[in-house]
Amino acid sequence: MKAVRHTGIVIRNMDKSLHFYRDLLGFKIVKKMEEAGSYISTVCGISGIQVTTIKMTADDSNLIELLFFHNPAPRMHENNELNDAGYSHIACTVENIDAEYARLTGAGIHFNSTPQISPDGYAKVAFYYESMF
Repeated sequence: MKAVRHTGIVIRNMDKSLHFYRDLLGFKIVKKMEEAGSYISTVCGISGIQVTTIKMTADDSNLIELLFFHNPAPRMHENNELNDAGYSHIACTVENIDAEYARLTGAGIHFNSTPQISPDGYAKVAFYYESMF
C-alpha cells in the first residue's frame, strides 16, 4: 500500500452533511458525481444502486467521500454507539481546539464533553458523536 486514498462516509442528509463538513469544518468539494448502472452496482455488490458521491479535501490534501444513496436507501441504525463495530470517527487537527469547540457549539454541534487533555498529555480532544447526517 502506498497511501490511504480517502475515507467514505455514508450520509443520510445531504444538506446537513455539507453544512457540517464544508461550512463548519472547511472541507472543500473537489468532485461530485451521480453514479448508477452496472459498474457501480458490480463494484458495490448491490443491484440498482443510485448514489451521489462527493469527494472533499482538507487543507492537507486528505480526502473524505460522502455517499448519499438514493437507491437503496441507507439502513437506519437508531442506536449506534461509539463502540459498535465499523468506522467510528475522523480525527482532525486544529489550530485552537477551545476556539473550534466554542465555534462549533455555537453552530449547534453537540460534543460528548468539553475538550479534555489526554492522560499522556499529548493531545487535547473533543469528541463529537451524533448520527444526524
